[in-house]
Amino acid sequence: MADILVWDGLEACPYLPGRMARLPLHLPSRALTPDQVDERLATGERRLGAFWYRTACPGCAACEPLRIDVDAFTPSRWARRVLRRGDTRFHLRVGSPSADASRVALHNAHLVERCLADARTQLIDTDTYRGHFVTTTCDTVELSYEADGRLAMVAIADRGRESLSAVYCYYDTGLARLSPGSYSILKEWQLCRLWGLRYLYLGFYVANSPRMRYKARFVPHERLIDGVWQRF
Repeated sequence: MADILVWDGLEACPYLPGRMARLPLHLPSRALTPDQVDERLATGERRLGAFWYRTACPGCAACEPLRIDVDAFTPSRWARRVLRRGDTRFHLRVGSPSADASRVALHNAHLVERCLADARTQLIDTDTYRGHFVTTTCDTVELSYEADGRLAMVAIADRGRESLSAVYCYYDTGLARLSPGSYSILKEWQLCRLWGLRYLYLGFYVANSPRMRYKARFVPHERLIDGVWQRF
């Protein structure tokens, strides 16, 4: 199955200030099978809306795809504490991705409050949200979390035959003390065990990015370095 190349240019790196990134976007000619999703994830590919990409940045290999071997991973004392605290506040529902005003508002508030966006230029509307998180070319699930009767966090994940890939997560920053992002990863790990999946992919680990370093706390894990998955 041939992909269509829709973008291949340089842009500002989203993780390391002052660097340029190259993230060629490819559009599959048809929906991917679960086995094809596994194959792409194993080579370091990620999904954005209908598109798939793999880093090809000039002179830089800082982005290291990271995955958890589901059976080998055992939650540390810190992780068990995050699970206990989160389980007392969050109610999880797993379903298909959807776009509505509450999701868009929570997403935009998360961007602004974590200083991830310029409120004038990078906030999104419902149509853009749908393009990023609802439109897909594989089996995609939404993990929505309620706290105190309201939407508090949303995580989007892609499912293959043996893999689950964490695509994106946003949350109410007023609940930051509960480590919501880490909590959602741990719930995805639990889902992998329930569904009999082998790997949980967490996207990129970037050692010099404060926003990405937290992933190294999930050990043991594997990182794709020079084309080989290495255990840490």
